[in-house]
Amino acid sequence: MHDLAGKVALVTGASRGLGRQLAERLGREGCELIICSRSLEEIQAAAGEIEIATGSNVLAVEADVTSKAAVEAMVARGVERFSTIDLLVCNAGIVGSATPIHDFDLDRWRRIVEVNLFGYFLCAREASRIMIDHGGGAIVQINSRTAKRGTAKNSAYAASKGGGISLTQSLSAELAAHDIRVNCICVGSVFESDLWQDVLFEDYAERYGLTSEQVKAKYLAAIPLGRGCTYQDVADLVVFLLSDQSSYITGQAINLTGGEVVW
Repeated sequence: MHDLAGKVALVTGASRGLGRQLAERLGREGCELIICSRSLEEIQAAAGEIEIATGSNVLAVEADVTSKAAVEAMVARGVERFSTIDLLVCNAGIVGSATPIHDFDLDRWRRIVEVNLFGYFLCAREASRIMIDHGGGAIVQINSRTAKRGTAKNSAYAASKGGGISLTQSLSAELAAHDIRVNCICVGSVFESDLWQDVLFEDYAERYGLTSEQVKAKYLAAIPLGRGCTYQDVADLVVFLLSDQSSYITGQAINLTGGEVVW
């Protein structure tokens, strides 16, 4: 339906959570997969499960997306296995607990920007080399609503995601001549995600003096459609943006927030 069958897709940060779900969805769409994580054990386990669930061929690679050598090696292994890379989903990302500007550990601040922004650049740079040689492709970065409205005590994450929009626009302008489209998705509150379950509910509860249930109610009240974003919502849009059905869409930062962010 989305003409992705037989395409080779690279998905970063795919050992669990959203990245894992996106990789499996692309496998169900008929893609061959290259998936990576910093944990070899976790990414190999995910690869085995995705192969069983989808019947797709999956190459698991241990890689830190901030390492030039690791990203180059990952792309080389992918090309060795599948001959090309047609699609890239830059999902790998990290976020820290809410921290005031004067208390932010500088190494932590730098690491968040390196993973979320520099890692996106590195992966797009190396994958696009292959796409150019093979006649085109599509890149999607998983971004955040925070890119469009920075939040207090969240400076590193907001800066990295805001930079991701500008990088998307720049890459789209540069790579269009090679028939490579580049877009990003500004995702809203995915309450089922590891980020919310492991970090944000507790963090926001402490920040606002609320329970986790009250935090969820607070954020739901700000969403006009009255529900949180789901993995399926994100996967549906990723598949569309990677497919030829979106062949005239590039350089966009598309909101997926249920109406919470509208510009």
